[in-house]
Amino acid sequence: MSRKNRSRYKPKSFLALILIGFSIVGLPLISALIYSAIRIDQLSEQSRYNVYHATQITNGTSVIIGEIMAMERSVQHALVLDDATLLEGYFIAHTKFESITNHLSIISTYPEQQLSLEKLRLLETGIFREILDLKTHPQDLQYLLDRFAALLNLAREFSTDSFRMIGQSVGNVSEIATQTRSLVEWELLILVPLVIFLALIFSVFIARPVRQIDEAIAQMGRGNLSRPIHVNGPQNLTYIGERLDWLRLRLLRLENQKIQFFRHISHELKTPLTAIREGADLLAEGVTGTLNRKQQVIAGILHTSSMQLQKRIEDLLNFSALQAEIITLVKQRVNLKKLINSVIRAQNLSILSKSLTINLNCPELFLECDIQKLDVMLDNLLSNAVKFSPEYSHIEITVLYDEDKVQIDIMDSGPGVASIDEDRVFEPFYQGRNTPENHAKGTGLGLAIAKEYAVAHGGNIELVRNTGKCGAHFRLMLPINRSEST
Repeated sequence: MSRKNRSRYKPKSFLALILIGFSIVGLPLISALIYSAIRIDQLSEQSRYNVYHATQITNGTSVIIGEIMAMERSVQHALVLDDATLLEGYFIAHTKFESITNHLSIISTYPEQQLSLEKLRLLETGIFREILDLKTHPQDLQYLLDRFAALLNLAREFSTDSFRMIGQSVGNVSEIATQTRSLVEWELLILVPLVIFLALIFSVFIARPVRQIDEAIAQMGRGNLSRPIHVNGPQNLTYIGERLDWLRLRLLRLENQKIQFFRHISHELKTPLTAIREGADLLAEGVTGTLNRKQQVIAGILHTSSMQLQKRIEDLLNFSALQAEIITLVKQRVNLKKLINSVIRAQNLSILSKSLTINLNCPELFLECDIQKLDVMLDNLLSNAVKFSPEYSHIEITVLYDEDKVQIDIMDSGPGVASIDEDRVFEPFYQGRNTPENHAKGTGLGLAIAKEYAVAHGGNIELVRNTGKCGAHFRLMLPINRSEST
């Protein structure tokens, strides 16, 4: 599937990705809340119905018992006084009895209650029919009194059964409430880890394109322009990744042009510089004739300046080679102590001009290394120490070694490296803040080149901090018997 087709399945914007993530993460919680709300609403409705039903049954039972007793009293009065008109109270109570039993039969949901109500109505209806037949002869109603007692007992049984059923209903509601609470607890136990898991997954999806963009910017900031930039994510962030990759290619072209410029300008400068240097040497040697004192001073200045300019050009050439990643090591066996003394002699004029003392502590030791590049490393470190050392001070050069590596420490008595510069002293073209005012500034490439050469040998150069002494302390570490291929 092509990249264009894959983009169809991606959100169009970072905001859309966030909204989708929140929707999917929140969906289980929202569903659980809705389900719990429905269950609680059902429980509440059931409770309200049970309360209403219990209230109606309780009131209705009381009314039924009261009307039965009223009917019984009316019949007793009519029987005792032998007065049929006194049965009027019975007929009124009978009407209320029928009304309440019909109402209870409608609201009752239990078959047992409806059966009990039907028995009550049948028994009371039988009594009512017999009273209608005998209402002109009240003295014949005596045998019906026992029927009222049975009716009253049946009504009381109905009341007892109703309260028992109400209790069962309350128990059922309590059981439903317990089940609902248990269900909510299980929902929380399951959904909370699930939501956290989904949130972590979407945080990764959301953070990944941002992290890729950040890494791409950091990569370009470090000068690593060879690695293509690709951002996986929403279309707008993918587009930003494509623009960053375009910028990377643009910077890469500019970097290549810069390297080409350094290489060409360095070679173009070396040719006339060689003629200037050789001419100054011929003048100083008196080949063209004896020079007076002032002329010798001028010839010396020309010679010194041409040497400094040559070193700057060599730094540019070495740096352009580093940028093009064409470091080739030609390893040879070398006496380290002799090489260090050779580097010291090359710096002799600068050392004498400041009346510096060089304390060298180096055992007889042989290394397998690229002699020319090790000479550049030592020369850059020593020239840096000479440059920052005050007059009449001393420079310590100490060499230690074990079975695997050699350690070369170079310590001067100058102002040291400012704390703000410590993390940047090995950056190309960086100039520290403690540069002496009377000293010409260099290119800022010496330490950067020396570090790259050390790494190419399988070693390193580092600034030793917090030594408790004034001055700068640089440490060069190289393997002794190790073959490094580049």
